[in-house]
Amino acid sequence: MNPPRKRRSISDIQADYDRGETAELETLMRAWKGIKELPISDSNSFFKLGGFHGEPFRGPGAKTNAWWGGYCQHGTVLFPTWHRVYLHKLEKALQSIPGCETVMLPFWDECSEDSKTKGIPRALTDEKFMLDGVLIDNPLRSFVLPTAIVDNVAEDSGTDPNSPNYSKPAGYETVRYPLSGLVGTEADRATTQAHNAKFPNYAKNVSILDDNIMAWLKLPVVTGGVTRGLVIKKFSDCMDAPTYTLFSNTTSATAWNNANKDQPVVPLESPHNYMHLAVGGFDIPNYDASPITGANGDMGENDTAGLDPIFYFHHCFIDYAFWTWQRRHNATQALTIDSDDPGASYAGNQPPAGANPGDQLSMLTPLVPFQKSDGAYFDSRDCVDIEGQLGYTYGPGSLDHFANAPLATLAVGDTPTTQILVSHIDRTKISGSFIVAVYAEVDGEHRLIGAEPVLSRWNVTGCANCQTKLRVSSSFHVPTASLGDANIKVAIHTRKGVLGDKAPAMVSAGQLRATDSAGEVPFKVEIR
Repeated sequence: MNPPRKRRSISDIQADYDRGETAELETLMRAWKGIKELPISDSNSFFKLGGFHGEPFRGPGAKTNAWWGGYCQHGTVLFPTWHRVYLHKLEKALQSIPGCETVMLPFWDECSEDSKTKGIPRALTDEKFMLDGVLIDNPLRSFVLPTAIVDNVAEDSGTDPNSPNYSKPAGYETVRYPLSGLVGTEADRATTQAHNAKFPNYAKNVSILDDNIMAWLKLPVVTGGVTRGLVIKKFSDCMDAPTYTLFSNTTSATAWNNANKDQPVVPLESPHNYMHLAVGGFDIPNYDASPITGANGDMGENDTAGLDPIFYFHHCFIDYAFWTWQRRHNATQALTIDSDDPGASYAGNQPPAGANPGDQLSMLTPLVPFQKSDGAYFDSRDCVDIEGQLGYTYGPGSLDHFANAPLATLAVGDTPTTQILVSHIDRTKISGSFIVAVYAEVDGEHRLIGAEPVLSRWNVTGCANCQTKLRVSSSFHVPTASLGDANIKVAIHTRKGVLGDKAPAMVSAGQLRATDSAGEVPFKVEIR
């Protein structure tokens, strides 16, 4: 058997290029250019592969909102394995391009010093690239739709026929923060055109995006008297999740955390969600800049995220983190799913294309639509050992030290923990994805002590496939001693402003407004 081939950090490949060792990055660019130019009917075309995640919808979900029309797994125990096989298929497509047989999919090392100090690697954002003596559009920065995507889901817009939807015309080019990509209706197009006209300079937009990424990674979060970077800490904490089931998804971890307030866990899906929103169009709470209202990039929406090439470099890092957790927990040969866990069925989750409401999930569940050479669907058993089964491994990365580090003890023992539970958040009243943020008054200022991103569609008012999660909750666990008599404030940061408490020290967090005393309370807060 051949030794596994390495997926390297895209920053390391860029550094080689800058030193004159250009072959690896040039081959990567050639491969990506190639799959984007294939006919849309070709199984290796980027349009075909990119569309497996969300739109264009298929199956019952193409017309009825009782199903999710994409294949992607979110909020279930299949989240890591489904995306692992997805990347494997994309990598094989890249290798199908003549002259690119040796290309490997690199990862964006999101916890590296480069990311913390520079933002997104240049190879993913440069506007142009010199390939074979010709200056071309960088194939990693965006994707132009070769054909229209039409959102035909019944009642997708609720009772308002003019409310936004996810239709995209042929020629639409994916966008990232600070731009908006909502173009489904005439009203959307007018609003988006006016918004994007404020940001005509591509280089400046990349700078704004990089600043937002760096801020998200390093955002100061105060817990137990220690200040840590928000997303960096989330990736670190998920390495201590004690079981695959709890590590794999937010549904399982949320249920556990609500029942075990002194033993909180962080799932891999949590920091994954943050980075989607950071690239797709969200300022961070308390980021010392004016939030850009109206930013709505494709990475921030499950419907279109898979059509932005950066998706695959982001998810390659998620897979690298998954493999690091496996090595740390001696789980490189087998994974176990708790069949009684809420994340192990569609009873409380949205069934994707190819599945049904109430289906039980296991290591044998087909990872539709990905097929092996014999025509059978991959299942999670086929991708546990990336080196022995899929033929790849990872080069050096920022999480390597976790692989052999001692495991943390799950229980906090003699350190009492206070749980702040934010529940009854009504998604029907929030357009698009949003962030739940909790603040505590420390030394006269409200400082962020926790935040949780929620990926959502722009409009779910009439969306039956969202009904099981129209009321969502988030829980935060803080050492009790660090809170003291702190005054807790909660805000929901949305793309149209912020719902919740207004504190004088929080003005930099965005368009904060106090809850209308005569209106409906947007969420419930319990401190226990």
